[in-house]
Amino acid sequence: MEFRTRAIHVGQEPDPTSGAVVPPVQLASTFVLPTADGPADYDYARTGSPTRHAFEAVLASLDGGQRAIAYASGMAATHGVTMLLKPGDHLLTGTDIYGGSWRLFNNVLAEQGISVSAVDTTDLEAIRKAVRPETRMLWIEPIGNPLLSVTDVAGCAAIAREADLLLVADNTLATPVLCRPLELGADIVMHSATKYIGGHSDLLGGVVVARDAEMGQRLHWLQNATGGVMGPLESFLCCRGVKTLELRVLAQSATASRLASWLQEQPQVRRVHYPGLASHPGYETAARQFQGGFGGMVSFEIDGDVAAAQRVVESTKLFQLAVSLGAVESLIELPAVMSHGSYAPEARRAVGISEISDQSEFSKSSD
Repeated sequence: MEFRTRAIHVGQEPDPTSGAVVPPVQLASTFVLPTADGPADYDYARTGSPTRHAFEAVLASLDGGQRAIAYASGMAATHGVTMLLKPGDHLLTGTDIYGGSWRLFNNVLAEQGISVSAVDTTDLEAIRKAVRPETRMLWIEPIGNPLLSVTDVAGCAAIAREADLLLVADNTLATPVLCRPLELGADIVMHSATKYIGGHSDLLGGVVVARDAEMGQRLHWLQNATGGVMGPLESFLCCRGVKTLELRVLAQSATASRLASWLQEQPQVRRVHYPGLASHPGYETAARQFQGGFGGMVSFEIDGDVAAAQRVVESTKLFQLAVSLGAVESLIELPAVMSHGSYAPEARRAVGISEISDQSEFSKSSD
């Protein structure tokens, strides 16, 4: 079946009791067992529930993986993956990554004896040089946040195989509509389901998809042991959102492309970061790696100070000043003080997030 057909039908079989086309939300926290010690499809909702499994089934299909695990938030999903690491291990990550991931890696994992270092993942040779004997995981974002850098997933997969690393891709900005990292060699893909997958600014969730069944089982065991599961209502809303995912992402990408081209012509704009522009340093990689578009996010720098930047983000009419992205509304934000405010100032400068005192940068998520 085509992508959009699977998005509608996988895990969404009609209810056998009533014939309802849309499977009902199963709110039960516990399930009656046929015997005390025999097998059962469900026993306790932390371990699994019908509605959550329906969402997990469709995401595994869309990402081309063997198993999906749905979490209470995108950060819960990220944390669930990093639980594969142990004290003494080294995590190698990108410089252009979500601020919440940076906070988890540098302020939580580091305190647990896991060393973390960041490298420009658009430079494959730099990644090779940064790998240590104790490196166990390479964490990338195919489209970086907030500078929208483009990382070559297949190139990173080759390095990961050489060094025996787990390759994890946070594919939130690209979605499985535009890019499927598991098909390019990644071991695990993570999405903040709050964003494009949910698509309507009304749920919080995350999902991880494993390329092989054994890794999927290991991640599920860790989730069941720690409890950060997606609830049934959120799972239901994710199933609803997935049905229109392809249509929305392709339309949002088309709008973002037009907006990026328009912004390039504005005298008040110093620089536009968008992978679909021929001037973007990652354009050739993006054109090869992404299908149907280049994403619905646009980042740009204005020729002005922080006061000017704040006037822009606080005075737009259709774009609403808020964090998050990927929903039907259009949002605008100032990353240095909002989504990436958790970065230390020197870390922001090191990774290329402009200091708002001398150069103002902000992002738009376009509808």
